[in-house]
Amino acid sequence: MVLDELIHARTHDQEHQPHRNGSGSHTLKLKDDDDDDEGKGVVQVHSKWNNIHLSLVCVLLGVSLIALLDCCRSSSDWVLLGSGGSIWDWTSVSVVLLFTVLQGALYHLPVGQVTEGKMGCNGKRLKYKLNGLYVFLLSAALLSALWFCGVLRAGAVTDRIFSLVSAGMAVSLLLSLALYMRPISTHASAQVHYHNTADPLLRFILGQNMDPRLGIIDVKHFLMVRIGFIGWAMMDLNYLLTAIEMKTSLSLSLLLVVVFHLIYILDFLIDEGSVLTTKEFTEEPIGFIMILGEFIWIPFFSSLPVYFLLQRPNQIHFLSAVPICLLFGVGFLIYYLSNEQKDGFRRNPDDPAYAGLHTIRSPSGRRLLVSGWFGWVRHPNYLGDIMMMFAWCLPCGFSSIVPYLPALQCFHLLRQRANEIEDSCLKKHGDAWREYCRRVPYKLVPYVY
Repeated sequence: MVLDELIHARTHDQEHQPHRNGSGSHTLKLKDDDDDDEGKGVVQVHSKWNNIHLSLVCVLLGVSLIALLDCCRSSSDWVLLGSGGSIWDWTSVSVVLLFTVLQGALYHLPVGQVTEGKMGCNGKRLKYKLNGLYVFLLSAALLSALWFCGVLRAGAVTDRIFSLVSAGMAVSLLLSLALYMRPISTHASAQVHYHNTADPLLRFILGQNMDPRLGIIDVKHFLMVRIGFIGWAMMDLNYLLTAIEMKTSLSLSLLLVVVFHLIYILDFLIDEGSVLTTKEFTEEPIGFIMILGEFIWIPFFSSLPVYFLLQRPNQIHFLSAVPICLLFGVGFLIYYLSNEQKDGFRRNPDDPAYAGLHTIRSPSGRRLLVSGWFGWVRHPNYLGDIMMMFAWCLPCGFSSIVPYLPALQCFHLLRQRANEIEDSCLKKHGDAWREYCRRVPYKLVPYVY
């Protein structure tokens, strides 16, 4: 599914560079320019999803997210039973719109580098402004300043969590309708034609444009980084400020999860360019389902463990925090160092730093690493990601499975993606890949899986 890919857009592997996470939902083929397409690039898409499946996903996504947030609260306060909270108010709509406009304005900050990404249909590479780190720091500073000056009460935002999700759904719908009714066409952006159907609902949900732009703003890049990841960070910070206001909810557990999340997000923003090579960025059209995922799934589902601890504080001893920190730290190092080794070897396999590593020559002309991190398990970077995810769930305790759902989704996604990658590598490298699997028998977890 497209939404499953969004959280881990930044994960890498030995042969491919596909966050936060191909989906297999459709396949793409670029068609040559012709008269009917008025010189514009056309991407032919064969979708495996039908209208019923897609409609159910879109409807149930918001409802299931509200239900999960509801499960974090006391049963006497469940909003779906009408006991507390509201699922709609115009103030929440204003907050979502204000945040979106603010991020759009900050996109134009004259800081950060401009880098080239995928090849556009006009034969020129598309350019992207990578200033997400600066935008996050300014957004966090603004949120903190408003709170410190008494202009903003974090608890008032948290109390509107359900209506914020509904507002995110509404804004996603409006933006998707705008892109559908008035598609943004440029010479560099490919139009999407669905091979097996011309159904307007399918084009609305999955998208009909690959790289729409508003001025210098690439809509897909803006939504993935500014709305998705920075929105996730803002929700975490707001929950932290809410806990400070409540006093009784501020705990070592909540602090740990927020710090882990911020380290993860900062690492993504520092390496923001990595999103430009992901499969969902280069091959997925942008439609309602992707926009909806960025507005509600990434910010609210990813921050679910923090919201859980805000509603159900779980006190842990300092000594219990030590192994949790070690788990996160080791996972981060495995993720970072394995990617550094892979990227460095890919850039220059003859570098003396890799002279001691064993390799297998592939019929494709490339060499496969069979020692170092990739001699331990076949996807060590995925293992690191999974370890980090579970580390920030453990402070929530074991009274509910709800805060573990993001980590379980992560594990399922990365296991699925690892299988897709291995199928692709087997086709590409043949016997060399079989020999690699024989020498390194474990896919994700050493001696287990």
